[in-house]
Amino acid sequence: MFQKQHLVKLATMTMPFGKYAGRVLIDLPEEYLLWFDKKGWPNGELGELLKLCLALKIEGLDSVVKPLKRI
Repeated sequence: MFQKQHLVKLATMTMPFGKYAGRVLIDLPEEYLLWFDKKGWPNGELGELLKLCLALKIEGLDSVVKPLKRI
């Protein structure tokens, strides 16, 4: 299960590498997250956050995180 700090990190942390480097995690395209799901997730916290991000997007709940971008 996720915690509030995970949602805040999705809204504030930026992708550190790749095609979407510098983009806030919650703003990553679903297709990009599905690519990671197929090819393999990054290790550590980043991978866990990206998995959560994909789950939220699939369920249509990413709009819950977007208001946290203002924190």
